[in-house]
Amino acid sequence: MGSGIPVAIFKVDAEPAVELPLLRSTQGSTCLDIRSLGASSGCFAYDSGYGSTACCRSGISLVDAESGEFLYRGYPLEQLAEQCDYLEVAYLLRNGELPDLHQRASFAEAIGRQAALHEQMVKLYEGFRRDARPMAVMVGVVGALSAFDHAAGEFNAPEQRQLRFEQVVARLPTIVAMAYKYSIGQPFMKPRRDLSYGANFLHMLFATPREEYVPNPVLARAVDRMLTLHADCGLDAASATVRMAGSSGANPYACLSAGIACLSGKALGGSGEACLAMLAGIGDAARAGELVARARELPAGARLPGFGGGGACGAHDPRLPVMRETCHEVLRETGLVDGRFGRLVRAVEGVALEDRVLVERSLQPDTEFYCAVAQHALGIPSSMFACTLAMARAAGWMAHWEEMLTDPEYRIARPRQLYAGPLRRPLAAAPAS
Repeated sequence: MGSGIPVAIFKVDAEPAVELPLLRSTQGSTCLDIRSLGASSGCFAYDSGYGSTACCRSGISLVDAESGEFLYRGYPLEQLAEQCDYLEVAYLLRNGELPDLHQRASFAEAIGRQAALHEQMVKLYEGFRRDARPMAVMVGVVGALSAFDHAAGEFNAPEQRQLRFEQVVARLPTIVAMAYKYSIGQPFMKPRRDLSYGANFLHMLFATPREEYVPNPVLARAVDRMLTLHADCGLDAASATVRMAGSSGANPYACLSAGIACLSGKALGGSGEACLAMLAGIGDAARAGELVARARELPAGARLPGFGGGGACGAHDPRLPVMRETCHEVLRETGLVDGRFGRLVRAVEGVALEDRVLVERSLQPDTEFYCAVAQHALGIPSSMFACTLAMARAAGWMAHWEEMLTDPEYRIARPRQLYAGPLRRPLAAAPAS
């Protein structure tokens, strides 16, 4: 090519060759630009699950399984989790840079101001069964936010998108906490502007009107760290769902609701709950060896929930050391470290790290394991684990939504299909009456 851009040559039989440019990323895989393939050759690429297809350019986060790097806007995630709080990281994901002191204070003030829900929206919860799955409640309530915001579909201006970002980040903890309170029959607790993001979440979860509740600062910081570690995960199925819904011009609440629905699947947001169910099945430290028996029953290449690096970075997940430390910190602070549950966790850890079968199959405790254990120790029921994950992911999803809208190459998503149905055939004539 005359431009000097490297190309790949695509040719089918005697048809003319098609030149496909190679697109270089700042880090990670090179992409083959196939946008002209259909028009030039009449062929389309087939990639079930999109494992080899990039659908967008993004500068938000990088998840590199080969090198074990997890970056938010270029910053190592493990460093952000240790040195920053969730609101700083949320600001970073949207704006590309960490906030200075004035920006941090202004953003936190905006979040505190936007955290409460409309009083009529509170009544929406009463329409759900008390035993409804919390993620199902979240899908409905988040989607309904647009019914209380007549300007939800107006987001062409940067200040409009900023407002939607602030509203989502502010209200997700309130929505999650209210789903929990409703499920146990306790009154809702209003958000408090004098508390940090993590402390306010704990307040709304566990406070009651009858007694004063003072959030433990160690536990509040642990919550904040967990949210930071899960604020974005590259272009996984949930983020791609948000982008695909947003490509139609849907309002951001509808896009977020779609992302939450995707995250509710067992293969994505349900692994933490499955992990805790497995621990409950083992039940006692003396039976930790049952983990080996479960591993032996696995098909080749399968993994146990919470074991085997199921995240995007696999066994090299840089979040793991921070999440492990946070988990044990929560167990100590809640007094569970020497109790039955704490002993079970330590025993299962020991088996997974030392048993030959588990080591050979790389079934060691992963980030999902420690996150599930930490949430259980905090008092969050396992049915809520995916909800707290959705709360964390809200900042990343909204950053993806805005990045897509401001992309010069923005267009509605329309994946092609490889049709495998019957050939054209006539409809049988109706019998004469």
